Amino acid sequence: MRAGDLDRRVQFRRDFGSVGPLGQTEDWQDHGTPIWARRRDMSDRDRETAIAGSIYAEIASRFVVRSTQFTRNITAKDRLVEGGREFRITGIKEIGRCDGLEITAIARVDHGT
Repeated sequence: MRAGDLDRRVQFRRDFGSVGPLGQTEDWQDHGTPIWARRRDMSDRDRETAIAGSIYAEIASRFVVRSTQFTRNITAKDRLVEGGREFRITGIKEIGRCDGLEITAIARVDHGT
């Protein structure tokens, strides 16, 4: 993995919410500092939701980051922000012998963004 291939800055986010008497509260906060990554878009698709029959698009992307102590502790419970868009992590796999990590993630694409 060459340094020039990592041309995007990504920020990981973690839910620091709690469970209270009214249920789970989400509190997404930045986790760590932004790091360099490579992004490759895989596919996009339209989805129809049950909420008022609204339709939205999703984009699936793969991000490659260097394997560090910090990135090896990222999980599918975390999120990734790149280019102002928040991605839900769906998979993480190791590349080579701890050379890097490939993170598969999906973002909702609203019209106008």
